[in-house]
Formats: sequence, C-alpha cells, structure tokens
Amino acid sequence: MTGQGPARRRRASRLHPVRVAVLTLFCLVLSGTAGAAAYFFPVVVAGVGQTGQTVVVPPSRSPGVQATPAPSAAPGTPFTVLLLGSDDDGKNQSPLTQSMILIRVEPATKHVTMLSIPRDLWVPLSTGGSAKIDAAYAYGGAAAAIATVERNFHVHIDEYAWVGLKGLIKLIDRLGGVDLLVTNPVLDDAYPDDIDTKFLYGYKRVAVLPGFQHLDGSHALQYVRSRHNDINGDFGRSARQQQVLLAIKAKASTLNVADLPDIVDTLKGNFKTSMGLDRIRNLLGVATAFDLANVKQVVLYACPSGCYTSYDHGAAYGGQSVVIPHWSMVLAVTKANFP
Repeated sequence: MTGQGPARRRRASRLHPVRVAVLTLFCLVLSGTAGAAAYFFPVVVAGVGQTGQTVVVPPSRSPGVQATPAPSAAPGTPFTVLLLGSDDDGKNQSPLTQSMILIRVEPATKHVTMLSIPRDLWVPLSTGGSAKIDAAYAYGGAAAAIATVERNFHVHIDEYAWVGLKGLIKLIDRLGGVDLLVTNPVLDDAYPDDIDTKFLYGYKRVAVLPGFQHLDGSHALQYVRSRHNDINGDFGRSARQQQVLLAIKAKASTLNVADLPDIVDTLKGNFKTSMGLDRIRNLLGVATAFDLANVKQVVLYACPSGCYTSYDHGAAYGGQSVVIPHWSMVLAVTKANFP
C-alpha cells in the first residue's frame, strides 16, 4: 500500500540520564537568551530516569503520504521535536494532551519555529477513526501522537518530549515564579480542581488579571491550562502557553551551576524525552547564539484572525464542539516552516 514502510524506532544515547539532564540545563543557562531554550528547558532538561525513551512509530497508511526514513543525522542538521503536555493526576491511565507544539530547530542559522496544534483539532488518528487530536496520546502514547501529527501535517518528527502538569508547577516554583504581562486575562468558573486533591473531578473559579503579574507554579498552570471564556477560544490558550514558556526561559537565565542538581531532582519523574547527547550538543550550539528575532511562533487561528481553522459541532463529531482544519492553509504553513 502507498506510504507503507518499516516502523521507525527512536532510541537516545545511553549516557546516564542525570548527566544528560544536568548537561542540558547547563547548556540552556549559558545561553541567557530566548528561543529554543525556552521550549526545551522544561522538557529535555529533566528527563531524569526517563531519558532515552524508545518509541516505535508505525508506518503511514495514508494515501499519498510516504513513510519517512530516520537516518542518523549529521551534526548541525535541522531537527523537529513534538512537545507534548498532559495531565498526570491519575484520572486516566493514558491522559489526553493539554498541549501539542511542533518545534523545528535549525542549528546552522540559529532559527527556531514553534507551531501550536489546537487540542480540539478534528483529524484521522493513526490508531484508526477520527477524533480530536488530543486523543492520539491517550489511545497510543507518544508513538500514536507522533504518527498522527506526521500523517496529517505532512512533517517528519525526529524527537518527542513529554511534560506533566505537576512538573510545570514544580519547575516554576523552583525558579521563584515567572513574570509576564497579561494581555489575555483568564476568568474561568469551571477550572479543573484536580491537583493535589483526593477528588479529581471537582471544579473551581480561577482568575489571572490583566497587567504585569508575578505567578507561582499553580497560578501559571491556571493561566496556560484554562480554556473557558477566552475571546480567542483555545487559540488564546496556545498563545498563553508560548508566553509562559518564554517567561520560564527568562527566569532560567538567572540560575547558576550550583542550582542545577536541585532542579533536576525537583523535576524527577515529570518528564520523558527521546533526546540523547547528540541532540543536546546541537541544542548547545543553537542556544549560545540565539536571538529573539530568530524565533517564529505560529498559532493556527480561526477566521478572522488567521483562517487556518474554523469551529463546528454536531452529531458528525459525537456531539462535540471541534476545530476543523483548513488543510490547504495549514499544509502551506507547515510546508514553509517544517520542510
């Protein structure tokens, strides 16, 4: 069948995971600049005990989509990472993803592109059937999430990284909070009250007001996780997630080497990544020479802001409200930024 090929297996370096984590932290702190480090800091840095995950990605079964081989990349070769963020509160054995961000790093030009994928995007899943794209991870873990994104967006993903919500809280608290200008305030009467509580299905009211704010880990999570009453819908949340990640990088630049082992220990068990030492070396080369002007952020807004997507609901989607991709627009922007 067209597009069939052998399953691809990703395996990272066998370097001890603690050394990988500390080395990566040191690389990112050295940079002191925005860009790739903002996105890799909370995920690659602290895969303690869970670094070097092996992920087998099944071959594509989509007509016209060729299976992409995964040869060993030469140093300095551009690479693409799928960043996954999800619940880790125990409600579901395999939770839905709260966040999916495609990241392309080009070491030679010191350029990074981030594309946020709406969690409610209605797509064919690699495991069969169609659903919101946030279900891909729940149905088949990282392998299914990678395969689903590759087949629908026509991109090749070299690595993945996963972060749990509690990990984000711990990281920000360890950094002493983050500072940001809130231009997209949050007022949510149905925010999930499922962190550090025995009852995982409660709700509470949360608010993050406009203006300059200093947020601890819990309030920063509320800011990036809330999905109600935003005038930009879930796209507003995508923008907020990117804003907080940049704020994390800004605080990380104040760290010193003595802080690194403590941070690695703080984040233990909250991260998984397939990245190994070779990728980290590439990341060091990018981070040490980064400029914010070389960072491109893409959000697939619905009309009238971007017309990459539109909203729909009804029986065809199991009675759910979903985001429908306008593939001609979406594939044009992914082809331009993720060749």
